[in-house]
Amino acid sequence: MRILHTMLRVGNLERSIQFYTDVLGMQILRRKDYPEGKFTLAFVGYQSEAEGTVLELTHNWEIDHYDLGTGFGHIAIEVDNAYEACEKVRNLGGRVTREAGPMKHGTTVIAFIEDPDGYKIEFIQKKTV
Repeated sequence: MRILHTMLRVGNLERSIQFYTDVLGMQILRRKDYPEGKFTLAFVGYQSEAEGTVLELTHNWEIDHYDLGTGFGHIAIEVDNAYEACEKVRNLGGRVTREAGPMKHGTTVIAFIEDPDGYKIEFIQKKTV
């Protein structure tokens, strides 16, 4: 068994695709409209679905906003340098909600940003040996 994807409901599909591709550097892997169900699915990721876990962005055509709820935590992305990753996100108009730095009670360097719908994304800096 393996994890295939994480699904996020998004209010504006084009805005979300732009964020995940332009700001975070993912690729659109596939996209399909379901007119009878009035929704579109777009899959984005850093590698093919056969090689790794991806995000499924679900857009229900008649809904432009969702409450995030309290059960979802965040998506984690490994980065070479969390400080540089935050600066890039900020320069591209993204929102950094926790600046890069060591985690509380530890030494791992982390940061948090938000996507356009308010979903939390954690950057975890690669450890150097």
